[in-house]
Amino acid sequence: MELQVKDIIQWFELTNEKIQANKDYLTSLDQPIGDGDHGINMARGFKEVVNKISTQDYENVADVLKDVAMTLMSKVGGASGPIFGTAFLKLSIAVKGSDSLNFETFTKGLEEAVNGVKQRGKATEGEKTMIDVWSPVVDYLKSEKDFQGDQIRKTAKQAMENTKEIMATKGRASYFKEKSIGHIDPGAASSFYIFEALAEVIKGGN
Repeated sequence: MELQVKDIIQWFELTNEKIQANKDYLTSLDQPIGDGDHGINMARGFKEVVNKISTQDYENVADVLKDVAMTLMSKVGGASGPIFGTAFLKLSIAVKGSDSLNFETFTKGLEEAVNGVKQRGKATEGEKTMIDVWSPVVDYLKSEKDFQGDQIRKTAKQAMENTKEIMATKGRASYFKEKSIGHIDPGAASSFYIFEALAEVIKGGN
């Protein structure tokens, strides 16, 4: 299977549906360890993403991803906009020139996305951030040869749940130190919805 322009658009439409449906849940995760606005910010950003990409004609997947990145950077408040925007911008740059994404190109692109987020957020694995979901998904993909939607979802879900036991050392949550343990990271939860949506697109295309 290769991800075409229409698949990438569907990926973000599904992500938006999930973020809108779970907006209050994401906000409730952010209240004990953040500013309490993660759900509102992400819902606004992804709604704008869908408004943008559903009205354009795209020749290649990189252009879709670039518009997603720029929209998130300009429309999502707080730290999430630049961080999630960076992830999709790096993915866009990595896959430039590809009309569609095969498994290998997508995996390499996602690895670049993770590296970009680490650089931008000056964070790494084990610090209770979105990286704790993105990185395990990349590690899983690197061990495979083709898209497996169920496994991508499973890997992302487990990784999200694992953030509960981590003490935050980056971002707003790090102010809460030990009190951050026992809470799922909001960025990790948003990332799970992104990968759950991707898994559904892959399952629909296989």
